[in-house]
Amino acid sequence: MISLSTKKKTNRLRRWFSICPIRHTLTIIFALLIGAYFLFRRNEAFLTAIANGFVHPWHKYVSQFCALFPFSLGEAVIIIGVLGIIVYIIIQVAAICRKRNIFLRIYRTAITAAMIFSIVYGGFCTLWGVYYYTADFEEQSGIYGKAISVEELETVTRYFTAKMNEYSALVARDETGAFAEDIEAVFDYSSKLYDAVSAALPCLEGPAIEPKPFLFSEALSYMTFTGFFFPFTGEANINVHCPASSIPSTIAHEIAHQRGVAEEDEANFVAVLASMEDGNPIYCYSACLMAYTYLGNALYGADYDAWADNYRSIVPEVIVDMRNSSSYWDTYRDTKVNTASDAVYTGFLKSYGQTEGLKTYGKCIDLLVAYYYDEACQYLNEVE
Repeated sequence: MISLSTKKKTNRLRRWFSICPIRHTLTIIFALLIGAYFLFRRNEAFLTAIANGFVHPWHKYVSQFCALFPFSLGEAVIIIGVLGIIVYIIIQVAAICRKRNIFLRIYRTAITAAMIFSIVYGGFCTLWGVYYYTADFEEQSGIYGKAISVEELETVTRYFTAKMNEYSALVARDETGAFAEDIEAVFDYSSKLYDAVSAALPCLEGPAIEPKPFLFSEALSYMTFTGFFFPFTGEANINVHCPASSIPSTIAHEIAHQRGVAEEDEANFVAVLASMEDGNPIYCYSACLMAYTYLGNALYGADYDAWADNYRSIVPEVIVDMRNSSSYWDTYRDTKVNTASDAVYTGFLKSYGQTEGLKTYGKCIDLLVAYYYDEACQYLNEVE
């Protein structure tokens, strides 16, 4: 027999739940989803089953649907969502100022915020976070990084410098000597960029879908983002406001994310690998420029004299692109928006086990050296 006090508690609970039943329901469902993710995220077999049975198919089919639209649906979702939140807050604040149902409105606003957070974060955990706890690119491809010597680092840096110089002569340039390829054509080519590498590495197979230019790209620059993958729509979004020489390698990087490569450093390596295997001079040049950036920075710290000697071999056209890129990003670094976005994104990566946050780029260098060292030795022996 149910006691009177229990009935009263049940009735109070029902009345509380009836205040905004849909918001309560969604908050509870997605909160449980987040809890389940953190509870089972160390169970690789379980998350692999989720990734293969749900996440991969979701990204495959939703990205094909979104490809029917000439604009980024992900960007539209973000813009509509942000505007909707702003309007909702204004309405609630105005109502509270008029002293209409103050406590009820405050509660509804709070549960709405909780619902939005739980849906967004729960969605990311399900549609993206699982990748961080399944087999990574190294395990799936059999390509592993290793501890490297300064001599090996110098050799591969010189190799990418030479290839960068070689490809720089094959790209269109403006009157200042800067990279001036048709970016629309670069996007058009991207759908077949991964054909060669995915034939050799089935783990990189995926739908041949072009990334989307981000309409409000300068907003990404303020956050020092060159692009991002939006797991809800399966779209790779590209910052087209930044220097054009980096756009091809950014496209290659975001396609890597679209095909399930979660870690930033691995996606950088895959971007270089896919571009070099494809052989398109525009993508190869941009990929070599990106590879040199990571390798050169590492060599600078390991052996300055070797770095300086190699730097003197870079052709003037490449120097123009490097300086343009450096000048561009100096405009957006150390702003309040950039500082805040770095803190948020670092926390986001750490929540998925990326313990170094935004500094997890060592593996890219290790993979580049391990994979290209023999090829670099052969190439340099032939040209020197």
